[in-house]
Amino acid sequence: MENSYTGTRVLVTGGAGFIGSNICEYLISCGAEVVCIDNLITGHVHNIKSLLQNDRFSFIEGDIRNQELLEGAIKGCTHVCHQAALGSVPRSIEDPIATNDHNVNGTLNVFWAAKKEGIKRVAYASSSSVYGDEETLPKVEEKTGVPLSPYAVTKCISESYAKVFTELYGMEMIGLRYFNVFGRRQDPDGAYAAVIPKFVKMLIRHQSPTIHGDGEQSRDFTYIDNVIQANINALFKAEIDAAGKVFNIAYGERVTVNQMFELIRSSLMKFDSKIENVESKFVEERPGDIKHSLADISAAKQYLKYKPEHDLNSGMEISIDWYWNNLG
Repeated sequence: MENSYTGTRVLVTGGAGFIGSNICEYLISCGAEVVCIDNLITGHVHNIKSLLQNDRFSFIEGDIRNQELLEGAIKGCTHVCHQAALGSVPRSIEDPIATNDHNVNGTLNVFWAAKKEGIKRVAYASSSSVYGDEETLPKVEEKTGVPLSPYAVTKCISESYAKVFTELYGMEMIGLRYFNVFGRRQDPDGAYAAVIPKFVKMLIRHQSPTIHGDGEQSRDFTYIDNVIQANINALFKAEIDAAGKVFNIAYGERVTVNQMFELIRSSLMKFDSKIENVESKFVEERPGDIKHSLADISAAKQYLKYKPEHDLNSGMEISIDWYWNNLG
């Protein structure tokens, strides 16, 4: 792994966030140079603390909506890994203007800066939210429905821009539709925290996590190391026929939120047996949520040589140890 990508210089947007920081860490371990840009709205400097003293790592606190800053950051880069976004379906429903500004205008800035710098290969984050009201399972890339939230709309637009940049400018834009990513460094705090770290933190504190609806909605939970692999393959290993396409990044199995809660609770009991007595509480469904989600990952396997190594159980086992040591 070491020195695998010596000579490459990768701009990672949102590089102090949950997914971005893990990608930065992996790239540095492989010998690449990394330029990380993050406005720290949802990212944290502590996520990249171990990298700050590395000569091959540069951190720029800044916003991808600032075109001049972005064009300075991208100078000399060979690849772009675009992870920056204002995430969360509920947040987008409450403030669609801010979500659009970050996710559409910011993404267009990144793509345009890459084009002006002469960078051909861009891997960018999309989302399973683009499937909207399309009920067919498993989800296949060519069959999307009507978006159910402003966040989903912004991701659809990003995918459209990427396709246009591939066709108009000859760039190699590769999109990754993430399905419920979890793992180390995922932030449990804040109104829009992801479900798994939020559940873990509340259970550690013997508090009852909230489940929206009846808990029978299902998700294809995806461990962070699978997502890192997908990004690295998209950046460096995918053939040119992957350009202009978007791929499901998941494990390819689904569980209900209730089942996921039980798995977390039982996994934490090895540290604290009293957690067995903590129950979840149910509240109303959230608007904009997809009822069921399951990915067909055959296209990613074909075009990206994607081979997810961690299912929910193995990923959760690793994650629970990390969460306990860092959230306990």
